[in-house]
Amino acid sequence: MRTELPVGLLQVQAGVIERGQALRAGFSGEAIDGMIRIGRWQRLQRGVYATFSGTPGREALLWSVILRAGPDAVLSHRTAAGLYGLTEYPGEAIHVIVPPNRRPKPIPGAVVHRLDRPRTARHPVLLPPRTRIEETVLDLAVAASSADDALTWVFRATGQGLTTPERIRQTMATRGRMFWRAELSECLDDMADGVRSNLEQRYVRAVERPHGLPHALRQVRVVRDGRVRYLDNLYQAQLVGVELDGRAAHPVGERWRDFRRDNAGATDGVMTLRYGWSDVSGQPCQVAAQIAAVLTQRGWPGRPRRCGATCTLRP
Repeated sequence: MRTELPVGLLQVQAGVIERGQALRAGFSGEAIDGMIRIGRWQRLQRGVYATFSGTPGREALLWSVILRAGPDAVLSHRTAAGLYGLTEYPGEAIHVIVPPNRRPKPIPGAVVHRLDRPRTARHPVLLPPRTRIEETVLDLAVAASSADDALTWVFRATGQGLTTPERIRQTMATRGRMFWRAELSECLDDMADGVRSNLEQRYVRAVERPHGLPHALRQVRVVRDGRVRYLDNLYQAQLVGVELDGRAAHPVGERWRDFRRDNAGATDGVMTLRYGWSDVSGQPCQVAAQIAAVLTQRGWPGRPRRCGATCTLRP
């Protein structure tokens, strides 16, 4: 009777093994139970063991859930997001997807999603098994409680260079009905136009478009004081820039940095207007009116329009 496990398997699975794997490696049921009884092994899940004593780490716990969930199980949602570095707070519960025809018994410490996911939804290389980044983003977006929260995952993943809007769009096309599909599609369209955050998209959809303002250039590269900067929005014909900042508060040093940047823009003829989340989200009509007034003063031949019956803008 063998008393040694395959070293390679244990290295891959962070020292965790499933009972069937141990049996196939030559251990008898009695030998497995004996290892647990004398404390050489410890039970992490039903039929899943850590082949070491001491406190198991996060990776060992992930493997214990995967092995307990069975074949074709993959880590997903916030758990997969944490593995990709998409979030620093993956949560204590381990999220795992299993095929819809499988009904595993409750797994302590885990949230089991019975979803129809093709094999291509699993990342082909990375271990522990997890959903691809595009699948992870869409799973989190679908589970979001608001459209803003759903879009945040898309902006975060693309902003970190983990994926692209086109790859997310392609993955979304393989899915059937899903929450926030229309909002996500609009978001991906706006990203192709240079939008890079929730606040920038809200500016486009709550301020610029509904009030008939001209189309700004997005993420315009400029050089000021010998340093490369990117203007969120530039109305080039009128040399008016609109900067958006989602930070709730600005330390004094950062405020002065923003002032210096705006003042430097004045020397090359660009007037910069700066707005935060509360401005764009809470009073978009007033923001549109102010921008329209500045654009008109600088030669814009158009006229703004009211976005609806309650709009406070006066053309």
